[in-house]
Amino acid sequence: MKQLSLGGVLQAPAIALGCMRINSLEKSQANHLLNTALENGVNFFDHADIYGGGEAERFFAQALPMTPSLREKVLIQSKCSILPGVAYDCSKEHILKAVEGSLTRLNTEYLDVLLLHRPDALLEPEEVAEAFRVLKESGKVRHFGVSNHSPGQMALLEQACGEKLLINQLQLSIAHCPMIDAGLNVNIENDRALDRDGDILNYCRLRGVTIQAWSPFQYGMFQGTFLGSEKFPELNAAIGQLAEKYGATPNAIAIAWILRHPAKIQAIVGTTNAQRLAGICKAAEIQLTRTEWYGLYLAAGKKLP
Repeated sequence: MKQLSLGGVLQAPAIALGCMRINSLEKSQANHLLNTALENGVNFFDHADIYGGGEAERFFAQALPMTPSLREKVLIQSKCSILPGVAYDCSKEHILKAVEGSLTRLNTEYLDVLLLHRPDALLEPEEVAEAFRVLKESGKVRHFGVSNHSPGQMALLEQACGEKLLINQLQLSIAHCPMIDAGLNVNIENDRALDRDGDILNYCRLRGVTIQAWSPFQYGMFQGTFLGSEKFPELNAAIGQLAEKYGATPNAIAIAWILRHPAKIQAIVGTTNAQRLAGICKAAEIQLTRTEWYGLYLAAGKKLP
């Protein structure tokens, strides 16, 4: 599996397994999925304290018992700050409590990475910095990052923490890529020119922050997958042609499109199908040409100025 240096610090595979729905499987199915991931070089597992109400983390630990030797070979990431339907909470108290809960459910002594899941409007940067300091000095969290944060929000946290955040997890797919749209439509009066994220793509590239792409097969905000969708006939036809050319699955082509970007993005795939995951992993071996990359972009309904 192709390797990336997350934030220039942590070696990890270009493809990671998102575990949001893992507790929907039977234990034997989950074990097969996780072992398929490891067999294909995917040793990075993405969690959050709210996935399955916490049960996704607990089920993961049951399906893949963390022996000391195995724990050394895997990377576990979790996220906190969302109180579903209530609020976002990045207080020191909540961060520390959330991490303790994740560690217990995951049956591990430390997280390789902790992300703040969503920005908290009431965030006190110095409070977050203190929580991070406590977690790092106690050995409970080794690295930190954010999810769905803007450049300004990241800079505010980094100033207080005195160190760079390694990761920003952001929604990205062929059919949902406003951060790429804006960069291609500079100084033009159309909707694609709107900068909705503060130029986060270039901010992360300039500072060596790794973008993790979540929902890489989705369009809109949880509107569904574009693969096989009648809403994207041209895109699916183009993906199908490339899948045939490279001897890969359509899912792998969709991920290869993300990995082709020079920002060295890590793709978080949330499939619960072991066979599909094995197919997706072939994306790391595919290097789309410039024409193929732009061809998929245009087939998704985008336009070049």
